[in-house]
Amino acid sequence: MTTAAIAVKDQLKILICDDIAPEGLSIFQHEKNFKTVIKTKLGVDALKQEIADCDACVVRSSTKITKEVIAASQKLKVIGRAGVGLDNVDVAAASKKGVVVINTPGGNTISAAEHTFSLLMALARNIPQADSSLKKGEWERKKFIGVQILEKTIGIVGLGRIGTEVAKRAQVFGMKVIAYDPFLRAEKAAQLGVELVSMDEVLARADFLTLHMPLSVENKYMIGAKELNKMKKGARLINCARGGLVDEAALLGAIESGHIAGAALDVFESEPPKNSSLLALASVVATPHLGASTKEAQIAVAVDVAQSLTDFLMGRGVRNAVNVPAMDPEIYEQVWPYIQLAEKLGSLQAQLLAGQILQVDIRYHGQVADYDTTAMTLAVIKGLLTPILAENVNYVNASVLAKERGIKITESKSSSAAHYANLIQVVVRTDTKKIGVAGTLFTREDTRIVMIDDFNVEVVPEGYILLIGNKDVPGIIGQIGTLLGHNQINIAGMTLGRDKPGGRATTLLKIDSAISEQVMQEIRKAKNILDAKLIKL
Repeated sequence: MTTAAIAVKDQLKILICDDIAPEGLSIFQHEKNFKTVIKTKLGVDALKQEIADCDACVVRSSTKITKEVIAASQKLKVIGRAGVGLDNVDVAAASKKGVVVINTPGGNTISAAEHTFSLLMALARNIPQADSSLKKGEWERKKFIGVQILEKTIGIVGLGRIGTEVAKRAQVFGMKVIAYDPFLRAEKAAQLGVELVSMDEVLARADFLTLHMPLSVENKYMIGAKELNKMKKGARLINCARGGLVDEAALLGAIESGHIAGAALDVFESEPPKNSSLLALASVVATPHLGASTKEAQIAVAVDVAQSLTDFLMGRGVRNAVNVPAMDPEIYEQVWPYIQLAEKLGSLQAQLLAGQILQVDIRYHGQVADYDTTAMTLAVIKGLLTPILAENVNYVNASVLAKERGIKITESKSSSAAHYANLIQVVVRTDTKKIGVAGTLFTREDTRIVMIDDFNVEVVPEGYILLIGNKDVPGIIGQIGTLLGHNQINIAGMTLGRDKPGGRATTLLKIDSAISEQVMQEIRKAKNILDAKLIKL
């Protein structure tokens, strides 16, 4: 679906599913071609019925636009998310149905950064606890002695938009700012006056550790018992990014043991948190996901989403689309499967690579080289950066974000594709290694990954894939199959590749569910296994 494909002869129905600021509503209401319907807090059945004849819908974080809701729509062209996170929108289902998904990446940056710093100060000075005590009629000055933040070290994990704004505020307060961001060049960090260090060094040096990363399969529980133990005794943790980045049980233990002095949390693995022992601790400051909850941020995201949807529906272009670039409908119809494959290849690379990305070479072979590949290249970059950046990555800003991080993007074309009618190859070079992957379309509906790191393979790029590097010896498949079966993990498919008999081999197993880190460690320790990664596409 593209802007060129939308007719505006008839009124377009806009469904507002969650409360948004009046400033955003007025943009819709002033368009004579729009019929704006406000119905919030709808149940699933009522939402499916209401969305059936809608051209667009707008949500914040409450309403869930699931696969079933999208399937119930007959005319839906675009979904607008007044905010950044898309946990409540099934982007894959929207893409499959040709529905554009738009969000508002910049509207809440300042509010989120300010809330992070507010929690840092509250944590340092025990402000909520002292407030509660005083209101009970107590006067306990010695009980709430805090720490000053001047010359303390703040460790920022993720130096994107929000992390950068936190760094600026910390510098004004006289803090020493260090950061871990494997995808940011040291020169860029230096321009911000920030010392770029390793994750282990951030953990070891930080008096205050604040997280500003997206949640992915790779970094779930990135702060667990091991990481907390590496932090200096008496350090404090702030998480205003995503629940699930922190192992809450491990954090509870670290605080109760006295190793971690306290934590400030705005996000939780389950929201609202249920029976959380963390919240019962006096040294934990908690807020109910208020990072974007300011009047200014609410107005900004409402205006942004309303203007973006209006421009799209009226044929004036598309901004902040997360799943499709704007193009003529005829071209879109032809290249959309290639765009999807390109993004999957980028996402695969993000989960394979290690180290700082220096260069991405995208090579188009065969039939695909006849098309304008601009959107495909953007899709590769989007797929590559989305899992590793805390900020929103879309077709509009993908190239800019890559350039900001000093990543060189090259593109080449060839009319021949060896054994395939078409082939997209993505080679990523980091400061530690180079990895190549490639994929092809057998038909419009049948895409395959056909090469990973010089191994010829064949796997459908969707769901969970267990990628194992192993020695080419008998018994590997039985060994891994037994281990997975013992842990109730079902194998849906398998493909093998090797460089030579008795040499290095790769085993790809399509599985029906995620694998815990404990089981992954068992696999890595198994005989003749060289490495193992869990990929989600």
